[in-house]
Amino acid sequence: MSEQFDMGSLFEQAQAMQQQLLDAQAKAAELVVEGRAGGGMVKVRVTGGMEVQSVSIAPEVVDPDDVPMLEDLVLAAIHDAMTKVQEATQAATRDALGGLDLGGLGLPS
Repeated sequence: MSEQFDMGSLFEQAQAMQQQLLDAQAKAAELVVEGRAGGGMVKVRVTGGMEVQSVSIAPEVVDPDDVPMLEDLVLAAIHDAMTKVQEATQAATRDALGGLDLGGLGLPS
């Protein structure tokens, strides 16, 4: 009889952990971060769901003779924003699980 109780308890804990993960993912999806490049001359806003919301470019970095530089700055700002989203998502997941590391299970750590 105690074996069934332990399994039931384990199942309940797994369900609670799954709900905590879902809640953390929903919270992270609402997050909006800003990636920057060129000392803030190029800014990109990205949601926790990895959706680019806006791109802002300071007029002084727009040089028609150097379009590749501007493209690089935009790309760098996007990368910066995506890194921030990933870090925030990982932190939210860790917080939801009380610091439990599930990296070995293929889940966000």
